[in-house]
Amino acid sequence: MRDPRRHGRVHVIATATVAALVTLAVPACTAASEPPRAPSGPASAKTTEADATSAPPPAATPTPKPSSAYPPSTAPRTIPAVREHESARGPGWKPAPGARVVVPPADSAALADEGRLLAGELNIGFAESADVRPGDVQLALAAKDSGAPESYTLTVQGGRARIAGPDEAGVFYGTRTLKQAVAGAGSAPEGTVRDGPARPQRGLNLDIARKNFTVDWIEDRLREMADLKLNQFGLHFSDDQAFRIESASHPEIVSTPHLTKAEVRRIVALARSLHITVVPEIDSPGHLGAVLRAHPDLQLRDVQGKAVKGAVDISNPKSAKLVDELLREYLPLFTGGAWHLGADEYQALVVRDPQASFPQLAAAARQRYGAGARVQDLATGWLDDRAAVVRPSGKALKAWNDGFFSGGVAHAAKDLQVEYWTGKEIGARPPLEYLREGRKVVNLNDEFLYYVLGEPNQFTYPTGRRIYEQWTPLVLRGTTPVPAGYAGQILGARLAVWCDLAGSQTQAQVAAGIRLPLAALSQKVWDARAPRQSWEQFKALADRL
Repeated sequence: MRDPRRHGRVHVIATATVAALVTLAVPACTAASEPPRAPSGPASAKTTEADATSAPPPAATPTPKPSSAYPPSTAPRTIPAVREHESARGPGWKPAPGARVVVPPADSAALADEGRLLAGELNIGFAESADVRPGDVQLALAAKDSGAPESYTLTVQGGRARIAGPDEAGVFYGTRTLKQAVAGAGSAPEGTVRDGPARPQRGLNLDIARKNFTVDWIEDRLREMADLKLNQFGLHFSDDQAFRIESASHPEIVSTPHLTKAEVRRIVALARSLHITVVPEIDSPGHLGAVLRAHPDLQLRDVQGKAVKGAVDISNPKSAKLVDELLREYLPLFTGGAWHLGADEYQALVVRDPQASFPQLAAAARQRYGAGARVQDLATGWLDDRAAVVRPSGKALKAWNDGFFSGGVAHAAKDLQVEYWTGKEIGARPPLEYLREGRKVVNLNDEFLYYVLGEPNQFTYPTGRRIYEQWTPLVLRGTTPVPAGYAGQILGARLAVWCDLAGSQTQAQVAAGIRLPLAALSQKVWDARAPRQSWEQFKALADRL
């Protein structure tokens, strides 16, 4: 998506712990280390209440010191920082011989995977059991109305730890907090953490169309995201340069290398286990150059017969037929709850007079919408038609902000979420226009959150510091926030990696380059308050994680 040669400047993109516990799986926030993988050894083997009796008995518990002998606890240091910690006196919790992660049988279907993962990371046992011993960590579902979605409570008391939340995601995020606390300080502090996100959408967008990324690299980023409590992974797999996923309906458009459907299922399954939604994007009606190489008859041409790069002729019914076939093919492959329709940078709409330059589009617009219709109305109809194909799946629908137009006779469907990235395009609309219409908006501000390989056209790589100190989800365009009264309509944000000059960085360099920006983003979408740590403190913490 995003071609810097066609628009102006594009820029890009908090609070945790980690020093390394020797027996702990490597934390996911380390630039030079591989994030932890789901355990496959004995620590991850399923243990029922019946066979838990064969597990090593707990070590003899020494006579505890009176609580008054301990100083008041302080909040665990994590990224993102926990939002509330109730201090207490006591030794806290740390892994010890005989310790287990315990899931009550009633919750095993929902939480057993989370329990096994945590047990493997902490190198302790796992059991599905109602019995909680000294030294255990219990995971449990609380009542549905006990908190907001994705929230959790972590209680450390009497040598035990308990993580509870109203849904699986909340309990999972509680395990991330415990993991980081132990990895950084050797133990989780006594007391109670009450935590949950400020924004429901938090994540990373990856352009695999311009640059091929391996499955292992993608999976490592998913694990890194999960430890940062991020929950959306945008996958931009079709553009002018390449089409990167195997296709049965149109194998002729698929590039080499590409992901097989089996590999996509593997990625989606891992993401789902980490409570991350994969959001696929087939961008249209622009950015379809890879498709058009196999179908040149569908390419848009101007009044002089000149082909328009990456653009399909939306007045040709065959264009819609091909794109809809692809949408229907991939809908079952991506089981998450969102879909990105693209809609940005359609080149017929970046010229001075679209009607004069593309008379066939103008004629089709008038035929469909009446004498006063323009090319932008035909583009809006295209977007609405593609949305109608995806909508029966129940997925949330997204499109880039420059695919929405004002002053036309056709209007984009109200349920489309606006993914706001730029205000620099010809005819660009400021964020307030979308917010005043009542639309939900997701922040991908190109000044802060765009990591564009090669830094073309004055693009500069985002820094974690700039995001941490200057950006909030309210800063949708440029550096000025929208009024706080619109905060409820801003669903969250994603850091976006665009591979315009694909060879300018290796996969390892990309991973290292986005590490701190992604950590800073996680803090700012998790807690709406100003961070309590300085950037230097935050960076030192992230470097240890």
